[in-house]
Amino acid sequence: MTRTLIRNGLVITAADELAADVLVDGERVVALAASGSELAQGWTADTVLDATGKYVVPGGVDAHTHMEMPFGGTQSADTFETGTRAAAWGGTTTIVDFAIQSMGGSLREGLDAWHAKAEGNCAIDYAFHMIVADVNDSSLKEMEALIGEGVTSFKLFMAYPGVFYSDDGKILRALQKGAETGGLTMMHAENGIAIDVLIEQALAKGQTDPRYHGEVRHALLEAEATHRAIKLAQVAEAPIYIVHLSAAQALAQVQQARDEGFNAFAETCPQYLFLSTDDLARPGFEGAKYVCSTPLRPAEHQAALWRGLRTDDLSVVSTDHCPFCFKGQKDMGIGDFSKIPNGLPGVETRMDLLHQGVVEGRISRKRWIEIACATPAKMFGLYPRKGTIAPGADADIVLYDPAATQVHSAKTHHMAVDYSCYEGRETTGKVSTVLSRGRVVVDGGEYLGKAGDGAFQKRTTCQYLR
Repeated sequence: MTRTLIRNGLVITAADELAADVLVDGERVVALAASGSELAQGWTADTVLDATGKYVVPGGVDAHTHMEMPFGGTQSADTFETGTRAAAWGGTTTIVDFAIQSMGGSLREGLDAWHAKAEGNCAIDYAFHMIVADVNDSSLKEMEALIGEGVTSFKLFMAYPGVFYSDDGKILRALQKGAETGGLTMMHAENGIAIDVLIEQALAKGQTDPRYHGEVRHALLEAEATHRAIKLAQVAEAPIYIVHLSAAQALAQVQQARDEGFNAFAETCPQYLFLSTDDLARPGFEGAKYVCSTPLRPAEHQAALWRGLRTDDLSVVSTDHCPFCFKGQKDMGIGDFSKIPNGLPGVETRMDLLHQGVVEGRISRKRWIEIACATPAKMFGLYPRKGTIAPGADADIVLYDPAATQVHSAKTHHMAVDYSCYEGRETTGKVSTVLSRGRVVVDGGEYLGKAGDGAFQKRTTCQYLR
């Protein structure tokens, strides 16, 4: 087996920062020792990587992606091959994507379809959540079987009537099954019934521009749905995980539940920390690039979200990576904002944008790793195999240059989408080298991985509930 030695870096995990050397044997970390120590000096390896001046951090775990996802007559632009390659370039070494049950179909059919898309195509390791679009006796029973196969989290929608929407009764039944089996229910919390009324009214007034996407998906309708989802979970005595939380009012609902000792968890995404309704209101049709759901909020919400990350009321930062090209996809909504495919690219930029939060003093270095690596791994049953650097962990390791600067651009990113949400934005910090289970897949601006390097990861149930 190949041994790799990483010398002279600052190893950062969610728990510690230490000047240490890391020894990798095959696919696993086997030892850490203080740099320059007698123990470390005695190690030999086939490959030695010099991390002087760099951070040595766990590979990122992005717990919310949508590769090859059908939406509104098209599908997200990144395949599992292109999307996972872009993730690797950005220092993410594990994704958890969403398999989708079709209305009238079974969970098994949906999961098998996503396995077929991903198998042999992924550059990094991957796992699946299951979207439950049709809650019935059969699909509820199937949830138990999927948990046994390592698919231990299930997403429901309070939005998108006629597509993914579940009413309160179906949501309650799914939450009860989660309480029974240990499965974690993930919730898209927006009042879709009310939103559809506002969409109809806006279009009737001739309000067709992209900015109205944000106006009809009112922050109070996210807050109301978040409150309702939490209360249904409390009735079911089940944990709940709110996805892509964007509004300060919705965060207040999560904070209250957590203050009361209830197992309510939530994630936010980089777009809500760095972008705003000002982007949705860009002139012409440019705002379509920034259409996602939940939508971008006014900039004043950002301070509340950063504070929520510091206080752990927001536990995870995922991307909700669901890219659609501006030309040929987003422009389906010219003249009708409701037809703009919902989703943004982000799987490649998450680690860098969060590091910018470190640079700006919004979060600490250890918190950066906690929300991007360790907590998503624990939340979704992958820790300590993923999300940390410790003996026995998979050697998913990133050498990160904290002083390097970069300018984000569609011309240089590796995601299969024709624009960048952060075009022209300069950030400090950049990936230098990436190891995925001990293999160097990115090094010095060169991609060394290949499709099929990534493997499906069976997950245990949420590790915060044991």
